Amino acid sequence: MKLRFGLIGCGRIAQRHAEHISKQGELVAVCDVEKTKADKLSLQYGAKAYYSVADLLEASNGSVDVISICSPNGLHAEHAIESLKAGYHVLCEKPLAISVNDCGEMIKAAEQANKRLFAIKQNRFNPPIVAVKQAIDEGKLGKIYSIQLSCFWNRNPDYYANSWKGTKDLDGGTLYTQFSHFIDLLYWMIGDIKKVQSYMGNYAHKDIIDFEDTGVAIVEFYNGAIGTINYTVNSYQKNMEGSLTIFGENGTVKIGGQYLNELEYQNIKDFRIENLPEGAKANNYGTYMGSMSNHDKVYQNLIDVLTNNASISTNAFEGLKTVEIIDKIYAAAAR
Repeated sequence: MKLRFGLIGCGRIAQRHAEHISKQGELVAVCDVEKTKADKLSLQYGAKAYYSVADLLEASNGSVDVISICSPNGLHAEHAIESLKAGYHVLCEKPLAISVNDCGEMIKAAEQANKRLFAIKQNRFNPPIVAVKQAIDEGKLGKIYSIQLSCFWNRNPDYYANSWKGTKDLDGGTLYTQFSHFIDLLYWMIGDIKKVQSYMGNYAHKDIIDFEDTGVAIVEFYNGAIGTINYTVNSYQKNMEGSLTIFGENGTVKIGGQYLNELEYQNIKDFRIENLPEGAKANNYGTYMGSMSNHDKVYQNLIDVLTNNASISTNAFEGLKTVEIIDKIYAAAAR
């Protein structure tokens, strides 16, 4: 039997979710406070439209298995906790929340309700990421010495116009909305971060966004590795690069392209990564490009976990760790 899904938030990313839900499960209900958005998505997929989360959760009891949350960042915790308490499994878009405390409350609610809370980190499925992660886990690179993460994208004023994006309370910051996937990969591939020094500025988006459009962080991992994180949304006219370079005892690799989708360099002792499959295309939103679109794999994993007792690809604790690292970077800049 197909799993049945309800969708909270009917904006841009919800279109991607609805597409993959319809292929692998059944989209039963959609919800948005903007009636036209909910109505449009409901008509497209034959789902029932709701205009309040409370109405969806109450009316869908028994007819929906999983709630997928695609609402603004600052509402993730509220919507997830309500859904979990109402007895649904939850799949939450990135970031899990925009405060460490909220992430903890979400995890607590899932435990108390005995329901699953899934965090979306679709870049983990990019073929070069998968291959390099496996090489690290197998010890091919030896001890990791240092890393360099570069995130050079473009987000023009139109991107933020008439939107929750760019607001402190609903967006949270550039690291949350644009680059949380990249921070997640640092945690997943290299390890947890112990110390941070960071510097930030808003150069091209004054009076447009409530926070930084550019940042630099120097980080020390618990395992002794050090690294730099350079990010901006001021790349002229278009996205330029999303890359991670790893320097290890027995090898150096660089995963690059615009979206960490290409293995640009490798020099590893007695080992070579070969025959990488082609990755998914980036999320195309018309006027700008987002991260790699691996949501099909996210849904495959969710369905396998709930129906076949498979292991989860990204658990809520890992979602919390990403938020914790971002929080450390922002706190260091504020000092």
